[in-house]
Amino acid sequence: MRCPECGLDDDKVVDSRPTPDGAAIRRRRECRACGVRFTTFERVELPELLVRKRSGVVTPFSRQKVLDGMARAAKGRVPQEDLEVAAARVEQQLRAAGGREVTSEQVGLKVLGQLHELDDVAYVRFASVYKDFQGPEDFEEALLTLRKEAPPKAPDPA
Repeated sequence: MRCPECGLDDDKVVDSRPTPDGAAIRRRRECRACGVRFTTFERVELPELLVRKRSGVVTPFSRQKVLDGMARAAKGRVPQEDLEVAAARVEQQLRAAGGREVTSEQVGLKVLGQLHELDDVAYVRFASVYKDFQGPEDFEEALLTLRKEAPPKAPDPA
């Protein structure tokens, strides 16, 4: 690995550990020439997963785009590490479905599923954009669905 500071490829691995989602190995390296420390990631290279959008355009799947959308919906509510694991699960579920091409609708539904497990507010925020909510009745319907799926609350002991 070339040092980002001096450009030489003489380094040593100082620390190595899996990423939170287990999909990569994070390595801290130190250049033997200049002493600069830097981080690299080692991942399995999988066949490219393609996403067919509603317009018919086909683009490569981007876990980062999924993560960014989830992060916007969950802003201030869900730890970044949990979102990274959820984005990795979305990709794993899409790949497990088979085939090299998925629809943007399949991606959106997987994201909704992950957000539903993490945080109800993030779920509704994402759903409002993904499902193109037009008015308050759309929010009411989403909240009604969440309430039906939620376990009953225990009565107050007071």
